[in-house]
Amino acid sequence: MSEEKSLNFIEEIIEADLESGKYTSVLTRFPPEPNGYLHIGHAKSICLNFGLALKYGGATNLRFDDTNPVKEETEYVDSIKEDVNWLGFTWAKELYASDYFEQLHGFAVTLIQKGLAYVDDADADEIASLKGSPTEAGKDSPYRNRTKEENLELFSGMKEGRYPDGSKVLRAKIDMAANNMHMRDPIIYRIKHAHHHRTGDKWCIYPMYDFAHGQSDSIENITHSICTLEFIPHRELYDWLIEQLEIFPSKQYEFARLNMTYTVMSKRKLLQLVEEGYVQSWDDPRMPTISGMRRRGFTAESIRNFCDRIGVAKRENLIDVSLLEFCVREDLNKLASRVMAVLDPVKLIITNYPDGQSEALISENGPDESYGTRMVPFSKELWIEREDFMEEPAKKWFRLAPGAVVRLKSAFIVKCESFIKDTKGNVTEIHGTYYPESKSGDDTTGFKVKGTIHWVSAAHALQAEVRLYDRLFKVENPSQEEGDFKDYINPDSLQVIPNAYVEPSLKDVGVSTNYQFIRLGYFCVDKETTPEKLVFNRTVSLKDAWAKEAKKG
Repeated sequence: MSEEKSLNFIEEIIEADLESGKYTSVLTRFPPEPNGYLHIGHAKSICLNFGLALKYGGATNLRFDDTNPVKEETEYVDSIKEDVNWLGFTWAKELYASDYFEQLHGFAVTLIQKGLAYVDDADADEIASLKGSPTEAGKDSPYRNRTKEENLELFSGMKEGRYPDGSKVLRAKIDMAANNMHMRDPIIYRIKHAHHHRTGDKWCIYPMYDFAHGQSDSIENITHSICTLEFIPHRELYDWLIEQLEIFPSKQYEFARLNMTYTVMSKRKLLQLVEEGYVQSWDDPRMPTISGMRRRGFTAESIRNFCDRIGVAKRENLIDVSLLEFCVREDLNKLASRVMAVLDPVKLIITNYPDGQSEALISENGPDESYGTRMVPFSKELWIEREDFMEEPAKKWFRLAPGAVVRLKSAFIVKCESFIKDTKGNVTEIHGTYYPESKSGDDTTGFKVKGTIHWVSAAHALQAEVRLYDRLFKVENPSQEEGDFKDYINPDSLQVIPNAYVEPSLKDVGVSTNYQFIRLGYFCVDKETTPEKLVFNRTVSLKDAWAKEAKKG
């Protein structure tokens, strides 16, 4: 009997809340800002918020934090919805912070009427200079003691567009000597004359995140508002605003964000990679974005399993990307059809096979009989991997070499008789003979052959472009290294093979279909595939090649 998995600290809180009767149901939310594409770190938050609601029979809202019109676009909204759906989750309601602009404005007016907010004419530098430091109290703004009537009039003027950007802000009136710097009269509204992707030009004042977040949670009756650890200092303001406004008491809880080796998670840095041409796009298969991983061939289940394995912690740590790669291999091993492809081809000519003849051989689609079989054409001339031949074989070499025998996967045993080289010393042809009685599944020769290699029939093979993707950075934690993080980009993160050969069963493949190229790794069909040109992306190798490099180091 398997041991029951222990609860994480958020599950403990939820179960205690339900048992005490504090809540009768659970409502969480996933609140991305639509200013970029989601990445694997967001996937952890998605799996946590939606997973908790599913576990406890509740629901999750998808709420876009669209309070900064300068950086937000509908393109990002659409991509976020696609990513959440692809991961396997369905939201209860699709909502936007902009849905609440009227209510949030009303909350701000309430704070002014209570004497808990004021309009400040100071510029950003002056406000920062008066804020003090963690060891020194701040100083009151000269505008802090304006009357309620004056503040209401000025705030109305801000809303009506009478003032330019940056000329005024609305600040909560709390305590300029508070130990928590976030409580030193934080800005809650600013002026931005910018077109909003949903509200157009209706508004020219926009709430700050700290003001919109908690109040949006409260409006929706969110029971457990789950954020990452950097929001711990914001919790006091979150609670203060809800208390002063006397609205539904949503509660914020924090967990450790996902940090992963050989990548960066900052949207700002990811945007740099795209804009400066280090990658082709947000969905470049080297990117840690969900869309990039999907294009590379990662499965939704493997990402969900990864998020489950790393768990929910209260302390930051660095997760090894090899764990994610393990989860992908584990899933693809179960679902990816096995096919043969040759990436670095050299021709093998079977001299005693009849000219012009071909035959269809049975090959298995997966690791066992349940996956079924397919027919693979065999002929006199085959493509094999160049690395499967060695002119002067090393000790314990079980592949092709002069005089050596090897089994061709799902086909026959062949013996290498000779080879031809060009003027540069490169092997261009290998000549061999085959044993007709050695067909796989019907071998009557009794030969014991240690090596098996893959192949494709030259007469039937399809040409394909294969893109070998690897880790984008050559150091574990590029954000923590000296200098520019882009200095640590792995120059070998993409190798394009324009003239690979694949078996003809792949002629009409669908985009994103996963395959195991036997002995080579897991690959998927790229979106740039056309009827005239097949394009495959390597998702992950069959084994962790980086582990070997780490041992060498």
